[in-house]
Amino acid sequence: MTRLHDDEQFEFELLADLCGVDTGTEMWAVYHLWSPRTSDWLRVIVPGLDRDDPRVPSVTFIWKGAEWPEREAYDMFGIIFEGNRDLRRIYMPPDYTSFPLRKDFLLPDDAARSPGEGFRHVEQTHQPAEYLRQPVIRKSPLLPHQVSTLNQLPEETETPPQ
Repeated sequence: MTRLHDDEQFEFELLADLCGVDTGTEMWAVYHLWSPRTSDWLRVIVPGLDRDDPRVPSVTFIWKGAEWPEREAYDMFGIIFEGNRDLRRIYMPPDYTSFPLRKDFLLPDDAARSPGEGFRHVEQTHQPAEYLRQPVIRKSPLLPHQVSTLNQLPEETETPPQ
């Protein structure tokens, strides 16, 4: 990564994105880089990270802006970026023990996802199509000083053109 950044032949000076990926069998760290020397973007994929202890060297010494994306990948996937001076949770509470974007992350109601159990209690069934076709009329409430009767309306003084 240092060569991609420092070598004048490449000069990838912008780290546009850094993210984690969980394939289900292994973890990846993915970097998207930009260089003024080419109109193409470069995607660098670091595959084969151990699911039990995913570790990759930090790139914060190359791109200062990598600190927050590394924290996000740590918080959501559990990827440890060795050398990041502030690798702590960014979205989840500090005492949270799981990683929400991993494939092995279970929701509290995942037991209801078995085929024999039907839909989860948090899901709602869709309304029938006939119900959706009926017009919905909403009336705003009138305040007492806005209520008028036909007798209180002003009369027209002009006749409409024919």
